[in-house]
Amino acid sequence: MLSTLLIVLPVFALILTGWVVRRTGVMGPHAAGELNRFVVYLALPALLFDIIARAQLSEIWQPGLISAFGLSCVLVFAVTLAIRWRGPRHLADAAIDALGSSYANTGYMGFPLALAAFGSSAMTPTLIASIITVCVIFAAAIVLVEVGLQTERRTSQLIWKVGVSLAKNPLLVAPLLGAFFPLTGTSLPDTGASFLKLLGGAASPCALVSLGLFLAEKRESTTSDLGAVNLLMGMKLVLHPLAAWMLGKHVFHLPPSLLHPAVLLAALPTGTGPFMLAEYYRREASVTAKAIIGSTLLSILTITVYLRFGT
Repeated sequence: MLSTLLIVLPVFALILTGWVVRRTGVMGPHAAGELNRFVVYLALPALLFDIIARAQLSEIWQPGLISAFGLSCVLVFAVTLAIRWRGPRHLADAAIDALGSSYANTGYMGFPLALAAFGSSAMTPTLIASIITVCVIFAAAIVLVEVGLQTERRTSQLIWKVGVSLAKNPLLVAPLLGAFFPLTGTSLPDTGASFLKLLGGAASPCALVSLGLFLAEKRESTTSDLGAVNLLMGMKLVLHPLAAWMLGKHVFHLPPSLLHPAVLLAALPTGTGPFMLAEYYRREASVTAKAIIGSTLLSILTITVYLRFGT
């Protein structure tokens, strides 16, 4: 448990830093939004571009692992979307909730945890999970948000407007451009790689500070918020790893060297991606923010239990 706590501790420290600088007046009421814009338009696109550009197709082509982890994400995403997209609930908000239940914190917590638990052999599964999470699942949520925000009901016009919006979204454009390098077998120039590493490295810490800034703003909490937060945390910390284990062990028959990292990565708490998306589209981010905090805290226990009894 101590090793897990030490990895999680910087996450809370960065969130607390954002909370303190807002409550003390060091940063103003628009700081969370502006810092989040920096992450969405610059830092995160650089990180996504860098991840895809440096990926080796021969290294990441693990069909069983891709299927097991990817389908577990899709299953949790779809179940949460179906539950949340009811009655007056807007599709855009339901899509962000669905992302919150399936978006594992593979980047900030996944790599150090997998390395500590399983050694260097777990780095490839972690990279694969990161690509699925930050590119595929994230992209699916963006598409649904864009569809939900469009008022046009004619199919042809709706497709055109959504397509134009997606083509302007840096979070989709960046990984698509980055795919040029692994597909052509070329490498990034050293200068470009250093630039992307510096800029992309700011994505996670800035997103966590932005989350702290957001939480520092005083707002009312409702019973429905509590129910939604509990739902997202339950989906993320229980259903997601359970689905990854069932699919990996009984459907795709993964060896232990791939099965255990896949389950660990699925058991990770919610990352900051859903919060950034909610802020970017000006949707209510309170539920997402609380789910990130709560799942991160509870994951100390759930991950420790899995590493102790499940591996």
